Amino acid sequence: MGAADTLCPMDQNLKKRLMTLLLEKSIKYSDTPEFKLASGRMSDFYVDCRKVTHNAEGKYLIGNIIFALIQELPVQAIGGLTLGADPIASAVAYTAFLNKKKINSFVIRKERKEHGLKKLVEGDVQPGDRVVIVDDVITTGGSTIRAIEAAREEGLEVVKTVVLVDREEGGREEIVKCISSVEALFTKTELLEAYRKARGV
Repeated sequence: MGAADTLCPMDQNLKKRLMTLLLEKSIKYSDTPEFKLASGRMSDFYVDCRKVTHNAEGKYLIGNIIFALIQELPVQAIGGLTLGADPIASAVAYTAFLNKKKINSFVIRKERKEHGLKKLVEGDVQPGDRVVIVDDVITTGGSTIRAIEAAREEGLEVVKTVVLVDREEGGREEIVKCISSVEALFTKTELLEAYRKARGV
């Protein structure tokens, strides 16, 4: 499910521009499966979201779009598994501050620190905080689920998950088993349709 239905017309325009950036910088497509995914499986479709999440305009667009989706939620922070979630969470936190709402960002390590405070979650959050988990891409859902479980392990209350792209390969269905509110800005179907249309395929 995309996020367009819950966005106002101005934010839908931002979403259209974000799609354009993804098509220009992030989408790779081949007639044969030549892209190896994190799961180890080969695919004919690959999306390198970091080309956009670390792009200046991309940060602006992502920050505003996701903030629009969560601004009415009583949440204190936003974050996810490093590295994919980091620029997304930071962009939303900055946008929230500009809109006079305090939503801190946090980072979830892939492994707990072995020294110091031995933290798994880094950032200005504390047990009991209500949070949103973000990710760049859902494939199997594994990294997003790890983030949800880690946040809960640290005493955070996860109320929603937002991702940039759902590859529609069963990951969303797995995440829904952990949390009912899962929203994707784009699906693989939407991106491929726009990609082919832009290239007259």
